[in-house]
This record gives sequence, structure tokens and C-alpha cells, in this order.
Amino acid sequence: MGKKYHLFEVYGIELEYMLVNTNSFKVAPIVDVLLTKKNGELTSDIENGAIAWSNELVAHVVELKTNGPTNDLNSLAEAFHKNVLEINALLKPLQANLLPTACHPTMNPLKDTQLWKHSYSEVYELYNRIFDCKGHGWSNVQSTHINLPFYDDKEFEKLHAAVRVILPLIPGLCASSPILDGKITGYKDTRLEYYKTNQKEIPEMTGLVIPERVFTKADYHATIFDPIKKAIKKYDTNNILDHHFLNSRGAIARFDRNAIEIRLVDIQECPKADIAICSLIIEVLKLLVNGKTVSLKKQKKWLKQDLFAILNNTIKDGEFYNISDLEYLSLFDLNETTSVKNIWQHLYDLVKPNINKDYQQALEVIFKHGTLSTRILQAISNDDSAKPIETVYMHLANCLQENKLFIPHL
Repeated sequence: MGKKYHLFEVYGIELEYMLVNTNSFKVAPIVDVLLTKKNGELTSDIENGAIAWSNELVAHVVELKTNGPTNDLNSLAEAFHKNVLEINALLKPLQANLLPTACHPTMNPLKDTQLWKHSYSEVYELYNRIFDCKGHGWSNVQSTHINLPFYDDKEFEKLHAAVRVILPLIPGLCASSPILDGKITGYKDTRLEYYKTNQKEIPEMTGLVIPERVFTKADYHATIFDPIKKAIKKYDTNNILDHHFLNSRGAIARFDRNAIEIRLVDIQECPKADIAICSLIIEVLKLLVNGKTVSLKKQKKWLKQDLFAILNNTIKDGEFYNISDLEYLSLFDLNETTSVKNIWQHLYDLVKPNINKDYQQALEVIFKHGTLSTRILQAISNDDSAKPIETVYMHLANCLQENKLFIPHL
């Protein structure tokens, strides 16, 4: 285990992108070709200055991540964007490019999925045997992960309490997956709708998405890791799966690196939007951890099923879901029924001075024009035939290339 850090001392951000064919718009399972072109030989991880590249479970998804912990969020969008440009330049002769958002809108996972065949492949094959990873919840999901450090049990308690209560609001800030199988799904965050059930064969792994009320390492092992290890035993006869890797809640404790990883953030159209959202979430967590809006005691008492009920509604309605639970709203210093959008706006107003100007502009686009899901639906004018969908998503690929936010009809 590396150096231990205190709360909010450093961050780790991971962004996942799919590769698509520029002519057919189908996913392009050529991440191994990309990594080989970059490196001269195939390795599953490549360090590229401040950012590292790596493969994922499926052969059409590449992950870009901070190359170790960083304390500088301000230059991060730019660093990620530089790597996007480099990858797109490498992909161009292969008639492929990177596509943002959390789900490919017309992918047929049963036909188009190819699992990663190289390093770690025995882990991926075992996953495939247990869960059949050809479904949308496995092979058509791209997210942003935020890793936040804690030093000891005392810091873990504060951070885990704060993370748990903010999870239900996250889809109302960053849902970007409104279309699947070429159809409007009725969910602003279809990725998370699948996330809830894609490991139903072993329910101990995802639980209720919201982690249990556990606030020490010992309790976490007893309540979360031990049941997972027990449940997986009959499938994992060779002991190749790691319990940290198996825990699939919406935020997971990584005691191997003393961090909590938040996994409910749908990836956006460009790094500027992604890092702006990460910055806002981090600043709001600081408010909660420092007891600025409510005490630790009140944060800790929330049950996973009560938080899940709110999350379930924001997965469907995104920023438009109205929360009427006054006790929940009081966590954020609010005292009357209001929409998730208004809650985020209120929290943003509280922390705005701590957020970089570029990221403020990005967040203000989201507050003005809606989550990326809302903007995508507006742009296709609710017409889910193939042509409008492809046109809009190709526009989103340009937003990624140019690192600018997507505003419909501009």
C-alpha cells in the first residue's frame, strides 16, 4: 500500500470512453491496437505523464486516469483533454474515434461485445461465466470514478457518512444515458438502472447500491466484504477474485489504498464537464464532512433503503425529481419540497467560490440547460430513429474533441 493521505489532500479521477467506428457508428473493439500503437507493444497500462491509460473488461472501452493521486484539480480537465486528442489522432487511421456519454445509444451488446482477451482475462472470463457480461450493464457502461482518501477510521467515518447521503442526488447532476437499443428508455440514467441489477446472481455484491451504515474498517469487513467472499466462493474455486474488486456498491471502500471510490457518476461529453462535476461533488462533501450543513450524527443515521428510494427516483427523473422528505432536505439546510436540480443549485451557491472559473461556467451550463441526458433528448426532439441519434452523438464526439459543453441547437 502506498502513502496514506488525509481527507481531501489528494484525488484520483478515472474517465472511461468507448471507441466507435467513424463510418458505421458501431463500437470498435480495438483498444489493444490503440495501446500497441501508443506503446510499441501491448501492455494493459500506459503511463503518459499526468494521465495513465488502461484497458477495461470489454475490448472497446479505454480508461484514462490520473497517474497516481493528484492535488491539482484545476489543470486536470486540460490534462485529460490532451490525452483525448492524442488517442483520437492514433485512432484516426483506424477509422475510429472516442465517443463520450455513459452508454452507446444503438449498440447491440449480444452481437457487438468482445471481452478483453489479454492480461486479467481469466478474471474477466470468470465474471462472464457468472454474470454473462454481454448485457448492457456490463459491456455498454462508461462512468467517471472519484477516489477520495481517508487516513484512519475517524476520517473514514466522516467521509463514508457524507458520501452515503449525497449518492442519491448524483444522477440529477450528471445523468447521460437516456437512450439504449436505439430507443428512449424513460430513464435519465439508464446506466444506473442496469447497475442496480446486473449482478443479481450474487446480490451481496451490489447490495442496495447505497452502502450499509458502517463507519469502521472492521465493521465494513464484517458487514460487506465477508458476505461477498462467502457468496463468491462456489464460483471462484481458484481464488482469483479480490473482494475490493467484487464490491459493486455505488461507493466502495478501498482499504488497500485507503480511499473511497464513488461510482455513480455518468461520464459527460468532455473532460471540462467531468472535472467540473467532480469538483462540485468534492466541495459539497467537504461541507458535509466539516458539519457545515448538518451534524455527523444526523448523516450517519440514514438507512440504505431510505437513501435508495430517493436514488431510484433520480435514476428515472434526474434533475426533475421533487424530493419531499424534509428530513433528507435538512441535511443540506433546506426546509421545503424542491427538485434535485434546485438542491444542486443551492449547494453550488454555497461552494461556488472554491470552484475554478472554467468549471463554474461548465456547471452553469448544466444548471441552465439540464443534465446531459436532458440536453440529448432535447437535441433529438424525442425522435429516436437512428439518424437523429447518430447525428447528436457524433456532435457529442466533437464536443469531446474540442473539450466544450453540448448545448442543443447552438
